[in-house]
Amino acid sequence: MRNLLQRRFVSKILLSASFALAVVAHPVHAEEPECPEITGRTVTGIASWYGGKFHGRRTASGEIYNKFSYTAAHKKIKLGTIVRVTNTENGESVNVRINDRGPYHGNRVIDLSRAAASEIDMLDSGTEKVRIELCSPPAQHAIYNPR
Repeated sequence: MRNLLQRRFVSKILLSASFALAVVAHPVHAEEPECPEITGRTVTGIASWYGGKFHGRRTASGEIYNKFSYTAAHKKIKLGTIVRVTNTENGESVNVRINDRGPYHGNRVIDLSRAAASEIDMLDSGTEKVRIELCSPPAQHAIYNPR
């Protein structure tokens, strides 16, 4: 009986330690990227957001998707580019880094991470009309991916 209790105790400690390491290795919240200047290029359309089942999966850029970071999916904008997304209904805006491809549903122009969608108050509605503005200069680590 004592041996069983010791094993359970050790298992709980190991589980707690691995959870703590996972939290340190993958920060839950990331900082919003800076947008030093708008280039003047603007696109309007419908935005949606994604999280849930995609959290922890690999994105088109190769990084792991984190629904708590300020990222987005776009069909054509160069991966690594920073864009400002403004909810045209309430004027709220957020800067995001393009790290994935999509959306592939309907006529949507951008898929925002959960954190980004929360910043512009579109979590409840799921979709909103937005204005997308390219920031200048593009990220130095931007990767061209013509998908």
